[in-house]
Amino acid sequence: MKRREFIKSAALGSMGGLLISQTFGAQAGANMLTPREVEGPFYPITPQKDKDADLTQVEGKVGRAKGTIIDIFGQVFDQDGNAIEDVTIDLWQANSYGKYHHPHDNSEAPIDPHFQGWAILQSGKQGRFKFKTVMPGAYPLNAPQQRTPHIHIKISKYGYESLLTQLYFPDQPLNDKDGLFKRKSKQEQKMMTAKKTSKSNEYRYDIFLQKAF
Repeated sequence: MKRREFIKSAALGSMGGLLISQTFGAQAGANMLTPREVEGPFYPITPQKDKDADLTQVEGKVGRAKGTIIDIFGQVFDQDGNAIEDVTIDLWQANSYGKYHHPHDNSEAPIDPHFQGWAILQSGKQGRFKFKTVMPGAYPLNAPQQRTPHIHIKISKYGYESLLTQLYFPDQPLNDKDGLFKRKSKQEQKMMTAKKTSKSNEYRYDIFLQKAF
């Protein structure tokens, strides 16, 4: 699919692969809200115009990001399992080498000039969202602690408590060694881990927010 077609489909919410039912949302939301996590030191501070749903290409540049390209989709629900539209989803991550496009990331891993690294999305009809990215690399081996692959996410909407969390991936060897991931209970880990679908390199990740009043 061409970049423009992908962005259009994400913006319009025309996602045939989103087969999450309200029943699923209600059951999961009744059990637990999406757990919170620390922001980390690398929230983007360098201005950029391109913050769309396709992180694998940068507007105005020819080329595609290095690494395994993945699609992530999901829905945003409240604690009662009701879908929430027009939620702002702010996400950022390391590139496939484990490097953030951030002036304070002084690791020796290379910057990928074709990786967008940061996106700001809105949940569409029935709270759905979708984005294309690359599997984030673990932090470089020369870092004090190597972190398992993850994506940082901030979620906000008037009338709901803002949420800062991290999306993790299943079957990652470093999950069992990651200090932040290990600190969570098994149920919290389950809520924070994307689910692999039957399609190649596709994951589902649902978010559950607490009403503020």
